[in-house]
Amino acid sequence: MKIPPRLQPLVEDGLIDDVLSQLMSGKEASVYVVRSGGKICCAKVYKEIDQRSFKKAVTYREGRKVRNSRRARAMEKGSKFGRDEQEKVWQQAEVDALSLLLKANVRAPIPYGCFDGVLLMELITDADGAVAPRLNDITLTKEQALRDHGLMITYIKRMLCIGLIHGDLSEFNVLVDGQGPVIIDLPQAVDASANNNAKWMFERDVNNMANYYGRYAPQVLETQYGKEMWALFQAGTLTPETELTGVFIETEVDADIDGLMAEINAVMAEAELRRARFMDEMHEQESE
Repeated sequence: MKIPPRLQPLVEDGLIDDVLSQLMSGKEASVYVVRSGGKICCAKVYKEIDQRSFKKAVTYREGRKVRNSRRARAMEKGSKFGRDEQEKVWQQAEVDALSLLLKANVRAPIPYGCFDGVLLMELITDADGAVAPRLNDITLTKEQALRDHGLMITYIKRMLCIGLIHGDLSEFNVLVDGQGPVIIDLPQAVDASANNNAKWMFERDVNNMANYYGRYAPQVLETQYGKEMWALFQAGTLTPETELTGVFIETEVDADIDGLMAEINAVMAEAELRRARFMDEMHEQESE
């Protein structure tokens, strides 16, 4: 196929030997199947910030640390340099998250590196060598659903133990190969201890998985793994070896605090979104 402009520099530099096909085009990136170093892998081409439809990025970025103070100030001000740096941080976040997941024994593609807004990584395939399907594109038996939901809960638990939340986990961000689910798409990964929206994002991830697998195994819908894991995490007692029950009894005090925090987080998230819209308008005026 014709080489996309964003991949041309990598071809010229010898990082990519050939572009074989386009795999998908999503809200934040386009993914291509490429040959690199004699092996088949993925090239994820991140879209420019003005072309992305992932509107709530500012909510996910909360709590991310930037070591260079000049970069941090520029990103806060929203200058052109700051926006460019923010893009680099957004893209590097996925590389970092994938690396952390692999170290935590969570199944995810192996990252090979991010070059000029292009992430090269492992291509997940099925037993026949074809590109592995997304979870949304397959049909499961009840037994498969129970097994794979259990695996996903284990992976989510291991992620939380290292302080990481996917933040956008659904059946569209999970691939399935011969060994089960593989988690993908992590540029919006959230720091569980530094983001005020971490709790509801975490519970949403867990609930999304329960709702999907619950189509095939209804008993999954009765579980409360999200609340159980978060309570253990806050108490400092959650470990990769913790045996979960899926049962959680919420007290009135817990409910009151959770309700209050949800209201506070909603107000803060809305304020961040207003600020982001204001900055976008300022950038548009600057470009005119």
